[in-house]
Amino acid sequence: MALEQIPKKDWYSVLGADPSADVSDLKQKYQKLILMYHPDKQSCAAPAETLEEHRQRFIEVDQAWKILGNEESKKEYDLQWHEDKLRSVGPVGAQVYLEEMSWNEGDRSFSLGCRCGGTYSVCEQEAAVVSLVPCDTCSLMVELLRHS
Repeated sequence: MALEQIPKKDWYSVLGADPSADVSDLKQKYQKLILMYHPDKQSCAAPAETLEEHRQRFIEVDQAWKILGNEESKKEYDLQWHEDKLRSVGPVGAQVYLEEMSWNEGDRSFSLGCRCGGTYSVCEQEAAVVSLVPCDTCSLMVELLRHS
């Protein structure tokens, strides 16, 4: 699932969950909400406006579970969510290609020195998906570029 095509939404808040929640906690919250907002569980006497709100909420809860209930899409979403948080925190100091960073065989990561004396560091697995890497000392970040 390509998360770039999904509107940015806090799927954890849709489920009323903390980002550190495990899949079983997420599943419990999903099941509770999906029953609460399921169209078949709504009263026929409820105003049309309320029924529509519940239908939309049902759709949102289902979408949240499709993303957070799948280990692979959850991991991708979490990385994107973390990156979005970083973008709002600090400025991008430079753009670099991964090949310009130093390879550290011991911890299987890439690193680059920051102008403050700190280090930009990203592990091998994350390097394939993240585009912003924060400095471990200051608020600057580098944007990882990839060759097309």
